[in-house]
Amino acid sequence: MSAENKASTSDTVQKHKDFLFPSVTMYYQEPIALERGEGMHAWDDAGNKYLDCFGGVLTTSLGHAHPQVTEAVVDQVKKLTHTSTLYANAPQSQLAAKLAEITPGRLEKSFFTNSGTEADETATQAAKLYTGRQEIITLRHSYSGRSAAAQSAGGHKSWKVLPTQVAGYYHAPAPYCYRCPFKLTYPECDLACAKDMKELIETATSGNIAAFMAEPILGVGGYITPPKEYFKEAVAIVRQYGGVFITDEVQTGWGRTGDKWFGIEHWDVEPDIITSAKGMAAGFPIGWTIATPEVANAVPTLTFSTFGGNPVSTRAALATIEVIETENLIHSAKVVGDHLRERLMGLMEKYEIIGDVRGLGLMQALEFVKDRKTKEPNSAAVLKIFEETKKRGVLIGKGGLYGNCIRIGPPLIATKDDMDEMVTALDEALATI
Repeated sequence: MSAENKASTSDTVQKHKDFLFPSVTMYYQEPIALERGEGMHAWDDAGNKYLDCFGGVLTTSLGHAHPQVTEAVVDQVKKLTHTSTLYANAPQSQLAAKLAEITPGRLEKSFFTNSGTEADETATQAAKLYTGRQEIITLRHSYSGRSAAAQSAGGHKSWKVLPTQVAGYYHAPAPYCYRCPFKLTYPECDLACAKDMKELIETATSGNIAAFMAEPILGVGGYITPPKEYFKEAVAIVRQYGGVFITDEVQTGWGRTGDKWFGIEHWDVEPDIITSAKGMAAGFPIGWTIATPEVANAVPTLTFSTFGGNPVSTRAALATIEVIETENLIHSAKVVGDHLRERLMGLMEKYEIIGDVRGLGLMQALEFVKDRKTKEPNSAAVLKIFEETKKRGVLIGKGGLYGNCIRIGPPLIATKDDMDEMVTALDEALATI
């Protein structure tokens, strides 16, 4: 598949450049204006066809225009499009009941918003009200969104457009084994990154922490995947100091990591709060926070969200969950993800500039370096590969603090053949470097 034979002269891209904030950046030297999509594929306004292996940043979880989700949404739009949270609506209530059923542990009470940013802020507010404390621990290399509080919580200078705006966030070392901040090697490290949580609490905070909020796999950070024991150790320390645990499943939820609904379930730790968004409604705007009854009950009764619990978005989420269940896509993510991982490891054996391959399920990353011994980041290689895979009709993502990671997060409907096509494009792109 090739998209290089039709040059884009997109009026849409030009208007984007002319009338949107310059900060609303686009991928590629010649940005793409996507016009339509179907399943694993999307087409731009020049007619070029692409295999979409990033899914709108892990958001079109069932691919583009899934028939069952589309039918449910059209049906709901014909009935009722908006209520606000001042009125009950059936899709919101039904979705909340379903989420209480499929989430781990004692999570029961949901709060719906518009985005992952709002979901995380809802979670931290609830944690503060429940504990009566103010200090939140997050991870370096993490990402929580674009609000003032979310940027303060995040551990990426690239995403902090102003100095820290909201006080009370403290950043623990990430479980980044490939670039261990303690210069140790797992498992001989004895989980130094997790055990450092105790020293962080005792030296950088008042000791009275409200919560630890973390992504099971750090998405924007380049799919940093922790050792299997990390969260048990870190969360136990946090709870010793009276804090609750918030797992940010904005990218890792909905079967993405394979064989589990949520990423944290791989680490056998029960959260007090889960947040999510992105793939929850297969592309429709939604944010979601679920908590144990005691945490949820600590939030004052007077609260409101104009678009939270929107009947169209919640109906889309219900349909998305139904498709994931009936098509057994959680297990498929494991099977296809394992195949993808094997193929990526083959690329690593072939190309010295690949320093690390990591992730779970259909959430896999490659980290590029100039030299495997020094591990000096190689962001130039990523930019080159991006342009070359685009020419071959494949869309992928990037990330990492140093801009040197390729992120692969295709829809859950991806097949082994789809991943073989994507890996072939990567292989050909790598051969040009």
